[in-house]
Amino acid sequence: MDQIMSFFKIKKSVAGMIILLFFILVAILAPYIAPYSPTSMEFMPLEHPNSQHLLGTTATGQDIFSRVIWGTRLSLSVGIITGLITIALSIMMGITAGYFGGITDGILSMITNIFLVIPGLPLMIIIAAYITVKGVMTIIIVISITGWAWGARVLRSQAMTLKSRDFIKASVIVGEKSSHVIFSDILPNMLSLIVAEFFGSALYAVLSEAGLEFLGLGDANAVTWGTILYWAQNNQAILLGQWQWIAVPGLCIALLGTSFALLNFAVDELTNPKLRRR
Repeated sequence: MDQIMSFFKIKKSVAGMIILLFFILVAILAPYIAPYSPTSMEFMPLEHPNSQHLLGTTATGQDIFSRVIWGTRLSLSVGIITGLITIALSIMMGITAGYFGGITDGILSMITNIFLVIPGLPLMIIIAAYITVKGVMTIIIVISITGWAWGARVLRSQAMTLKSRDFIKASVIVGEKSSHVIFSDILPNMLSLIVAEFFGSALYAVLSEAGLEFLGLGDANAVTWGTILYWAQNNQAILLGQWQWIAVPGLCIALLGTSFALLNFAVDELTNPKLRRR
């Protein structure tokens, strides 16, 4: 409880939480906030911002403001779901390797090192390009597969450190099962690190999803901030004077990424004594 109260006393965490809660509310209330359907093409193409269309319309007559509002749902979902899947893979690979050691550590560390050596972005682009089934879930899987290794490496090091502590040795001596030691003794002592890794993974996912959609490697018919940028670039929005078509979804991506980054920094500041003293 004291750590939770301390977390909300840090300015970074307050700012990050406010931004994140704003986007969560927008995602939940999208049907009530958006004035039109995001897929409706009943309006004049390429209208500039006006009272009826706050951000103008697309080349196919869709209301940009409505698409940005609805796009919040999928873009936010990608960040959170991918963050959860990524941290789950990192926990499974990292803690298993660090706790059991030996051959298990050797095999899992080799797999982790392979994913660390291969550049993440090119690997992500190659996998996304060759998968025939396009969609948001495909992007989530691709980002999760390519983004877990760094977190696993950090958690492995922490698990190896905790394994040598007296309270862990005591649990092993009294005959506690490995699963009990991992879930009851090791994981609770790594919670702050896991939370920080989650926010870092969510930030990576938001930016990666936007990048893959912008490159046309996702489902172009889905309504996300990335696909809005994709269609804006395809229709030469800047040359047509429709700067808001690119600027607004780009700003939303930056703000959501900033919220995850601020929360990540806040957790680091809370758990790192050197940062806390500063």
